[in-house]
Amino acid sequence: MKYFRAILLPVASVSVTFLVLWGINRPVPVAQSSMEQVQHEAERGGYRLIDGESLWKLYETDRDNILLVDVRQEWEHRAGHIFGSLHFSLEPTWWARWQKKRALEHLLGPDKDKILVFY
Repeated sequence: MKYFRAILLPVASVSVTFLVLWGINRPVPVAQSSMEQVQHEAERGGYRLIDGESLWKLYETDRDNILLVDVRQEWEHRAGHIFGSLHFSLEPTWWARWQKKRALEHLLGPDKDKILVFY
């Protein structure tokens, strides 16, 4: 019985640590979305969707009023990105997104009048 208690605490500690780390770092499941679902979520969140052609016209005419944010991984950004865009990698876990909330606010800055485009 004495050895059982001596082993129980370390095994329980390792198990709890493993479960916590697994829960924090597991990918957030991405549901398959139809365009109607995407449009509904954008309307619900107060966002406007823009297609590539419209973005290009806006980029050509009013580049100073747009803040482009590349949310892909670092290697994808290095492989090619839109000139003038900022890089801010968003990891697919809720923990990483929660940790980076302040960093994103700092990246976007105080100017609330710019058009934000995440790609």
